[in-house]
Amino acid sequence: MARENDDNDISDTLIFRLHESAPKVVREVLLERGWEEFDEDHQSEEEWNLHWRTSAFRTADHNNVKPWQRLNHHPGTAQMIKKDCLARHLKRMKGIYGSSYYEFSPTAFILPNDYTKFLAEFSKERHKKKASYWICKPTDMSRGRGIFVFQDIKDLTYDCTVIVQKYITNPLLISGYKFDLRIYVCVTCFCPLTVYVYQEGLVRFATEKFSLSSLDNIFAHLTNTSINKYSTSYLSDKERVGSGCKWTLGQFRSYLRSVEIDDVLLWQRIYNIVTMTLLAIAPSVPQCPNCFELFGFDILIDDTLKPWLLEVNYSPALSLDCPNDVTVKKRLINDIIDLLNYKSTEVQKYKSKKAKTFSPVLHSARQQMLQRNNTSLQNSKEFKKGNPIRSSHLKENSDQLTSSSSLLDKNEETKSPTKDGFVDCSNCNSEEKSSTESNDDPVNKEILSGGKTIVSPRKTLTSKLRERMNISPRQVASKVPPVSFASRATSESYRTPRTVQWKYMECPLFPLYYISDVDEMPPAHVGDFLLIFPFNKTSLLASKTGSNVKSIIQEISKLTQRNLMEIKVT
Repeated sequence: MARENDDNDISDTLIFRLHESAPKVVREVLLERGWEEFDEDHQSEEEWNLHWRTSAFRTADHNNVKPWQRLNHHPGTAQMIKKDCLARHLKRMKGIYGSSYYEFSPTAFILPNDYTKFLAEFSKERHKKKASYWICKPTDMSRGRGIFVFQDIKDLTYDCTVIVQKYITNPLLISGYKFDLRIYVCVTCFCPLTVYVYQEGLVRFATEKFSLSSLDNIFAHLTNTSINKYSTSYLSDKERVGSGCKWTLGQFRSYLRSVEIDDVLLWQRIYNIVTMTLLAIAPSVPQCPNCFELFGFDILIDDTLKPWLLEVNYSPALSLDCPNDVTVKKRLINDIIDLLNYKSTEVQKYKSKKAKTFSPVLHSARQQMLQRNNTSLQNSKEFKKGNPIRSSHLKENSDQLTSSSSLLDKNEETKSPTKDGFVDCSNCNSEEKSSTESNDDPVNKEILSGGKTIVSPRKTLTSKLRERMNISPRQVASKVPPVSFASRATSESYRTPRTVQWKYMECPLFPLYYISDVDEMPPAHVGDFLLIFPFNKTSLLASKTGSNVKSIIQEISKLTQRNLMEIKVT
């Protein structure tokens, strides 16, 4: 259901628009929350609040987004999904800021361009008589397709662009089974960078025990569910792991506690990996408010409890293949909707009622206008035939028709969207408002347009703000009610600032969370989402001033060292 509370009352039904390839769970959750699905045959192109698709949006989609709408992709973020692009970004950051900060990604070579460099590294390790294992991955494939592990260079074959990485030969195992973590990350804004990590996620297991003596056994070395569900041991009850190949992160935390592993530093390092990876692309992402991005970070942990970044998934899979999928992914979508922060002051939309909805007042007004039109047409025909029609009577009918037409034109002009996407209600006065409320003038209350009834939105905060901006675009925007979230969680589960200043930027749209003062931070928790960046005032300020990456990295390093010292003390 659409959530409601005293400060954030959304009485209108929200409308979602899904691409044909969008996950089914998104539709299921939104319908359960009381949303309606967009109907292109009966609704205008602007009459929706959320557009969700698996692929990137066009530039025109981002340029034309309205204040009451959300898109589930930022422009330019697809540059992280290809494995070779991600490797280039991380290599560039390592060269600029030092390898010590970006040592969480295995050594990588992009073939065929880097074949000579790879051959030199391979020969160097072979000369040291050091066992060398590598993993080869096609750059533009997903779900584990085309991946293989090799030790001898003669086994390296490829017919497309691939990335070859050092294979991590000492993964942390649970009862002999290899696993990795799927961490869900939602970025609500790239400038200032605002990153939330979902506290629940998935642990994906290989279905056969790990062994370097059988490199060609994909069920022992790959953790992709799309591969392991075809294993003969998929449904068998595996030691400690159980049947299937997935745990929740909650189960994984319980396991770490059962073997007396303190995971505080582990999770801090994982959060650092997420932030440092996003910093690699943040300056290059065009600023486009009213967008959000859900990423899937794949993290491998070795037996020293060091996390490694394997890849970043754009539009991570949200299919429901097992009970753990249902538990995690349905709650994930619900919390994402809460994170989008829909408020009555933002949800400006043209609420088109169905043509089949019968309104007695509107029906009466239509009948009167049709009767006037028919009378005028009949009089005109009789006049042409020479019938003795009194000119005064014809003039009276003509004046009535002209009066009705001008009234419609006046309302249409008053309540149509302006060129920048806002509704200009500046011509609405108290007389019109009282007339609408008393139903004395049905034509003034409802506008007829193409068989639809379009109700003009009330004069809202955004339209008032626009009027101010027309006077002086760089004036500080007026104050708004406190940000509040409709969430399953209790009010103690997140921190909400008392008052938020909305600062006008170069475009009339705003990020999902509005940060205009160094003292204001986004909510620390929304449902199971945890804010990991910005994590203090210094990191917030560095991100607001154009992603000062150096300052941010220094703050991350300080935070990690502080946590390490606290662990040693305890």
